[in-house]
Amino acid sequence: MERLFEFVVSHYVLVSAFVALLAALFLLESRRGGQKVSAQAAVNLINRDQAIVVDIRDRKEYGEGRITGSVHIPLSAIKERASELKKHKDKQLIVVDKMGQHSAAAVKLLNGEGFENVSRLGGGIADWKSSNLPLVKK
Repeated sequence: MERLFEFVVSHYVLVSAFVALLAALFLLESRRGGQKVSAQAAVNLINRDQAIVVDIRDRKEYGEGRITGSVHIPLSAIKERASELKKHKDKQLIVVDKMGQHSAAAVKLLNGEGFENVSRLGGGIADWKSSNLPLVKK
């Protein structure tokens, strides 16, 4: 432990740069793509607040199983088809993808289109499945 303090004192510029980069990374991640919600929180939002689920996966993945009542708008078409969601502008939107990797981009696009109450399912459909929550395949 004393060697750590010795390193910090000896290389304070390097340590300061590391701390600054770490803080910038946390700030960037917190602003990137809105709030994450867990699968259970999403269920609560859907049941209590009648949130709208926007599934941005491609057609094949969407056909393999989706959340009941979800609206399918692929990520590649979200900017052009955002007008389809205008009737839900006053409701909470939950963006869902396969593993939670691309939903941040969709949230950012929807925020740019004027939607304010948008969050993303952390972990995507994979998290939904791992929580043993149902998917519709029809």
